[in-house]
Amino acid sequence: MNERPLRTTVIGSYPFPSWLEYACQNLDQFGPNDRDETIDDAVTVALQDQLTAGVDVATDGEQTRLDFNLSFYGFLNGIDLESSAPRRFGPPAHDQRGKHAINGELTADKGLGAVEDFERFKRVSDSTLAGRSESPTLKASVPGPFTLSGRLLPNDEYPDRYAITEALLPIVRQELIDLVEAGCTELTVDEPSMSCYAYKEDPTRFVDIFNRTVEPIVGKCRLSTHLCFGNFKGHAVGYRRYAPMFPSFLDLKADEIHVEMASREYAELEIIGQIAERTDVAVGIIDVKSYFIETPEFIAERVRECLKHAPADKLSFAPDCGLSQTARWAAKQKLANMVAGVRIVRQELGL
Repeated sequence: MNERPLRTTVIGSYPFPSWLEYACQNLDQFGPNDRDETIDDAVTVALQDQLTAGVDVATDGEQTRLDFNLSFYGFLNGIDLESSAPRRFGPPAHDQRGKHAINGELTADKGLGAVEDFERFKRVSDSTLAGRSESPTLKASVPGPFTLSGRLLPNDEYPDRYAITEALLPIVRQELIDLVEAGCTELTVDEPSMSCYAYKEDPTRFVDIFNRTVEPIVGKCRLSTHLCFGNFKGHAVGYRRYAPMFPSFLDLKADEIHVEMASREYAELEIIGQIAERTDVAVGIIDVKSYFIETPEFIAERVRECLKHAPADKLSFAPDCGLSQTARWAAKQKLANMVAGVRIVRQELGL
């Protein structure tokens, strides 16, 4: 149950400022101190935009990651990083992102970098939030092992995606343990690949993978998972139906399950009632793939619709997915309107 009914949250990523995009393309012109300052500034900007919007839960915007999961491969031993895309032209699709060959045992001696990101986020937050009467909850996010396995090529030692997933599972699990020990009280394990494959794979197998990944941190933080259908340059990836996942996914050991609704015109909205009987549910109420800017009144009406299926103390509201592929001007307005729309309904309910 949420400490604050109808709370507002985010998934993880946030658009890079334009100067960070430039810096990433010209890192050879920066010294190590320059790079550290650039990252600190980018996290500060992402946090400030979320503070201005007024969300209850904020992230560092994943400003150190090339993508919500792609940068993690740089921390893995036993792979050859693919430096060029297999297809560079034509309509955007996932085959424009390269896959990595496995050349040895998959390990991560120094972790996956999420702990260092969270430590930076705490430090930046301490200075940014100083003197404020209210502060958001700080959340970290990490891709789950099945999603992380998607860009690695099977070989003789790891003959299929599930074998790769099993090799990555203890690496991700240790990262989650380390995040909790670092003081992270809210943590999202992103598994959009499970959402995209559930219609043709065994969903109970996905539940088992997820639960074994998070088992050591269950009850030690507020744990959520993000289930969506992908977003590559505004395009979904998978079959966009939640029916194949449920009721199996109700057995996920999570305090909150996030579902993408806005870009799907709220199809299957009734599923949130089923989820709310077992755990909290975060509804994707902002379409990150569209430049239609939802007004506060538009948001408020959707919140009221959600309340027909689930009680206020089990509901959170968020964008459908991370905002990294939405232009920053739109992301800022969408977040602000989301918070304003939820606030309208809070006031109506006297919350």
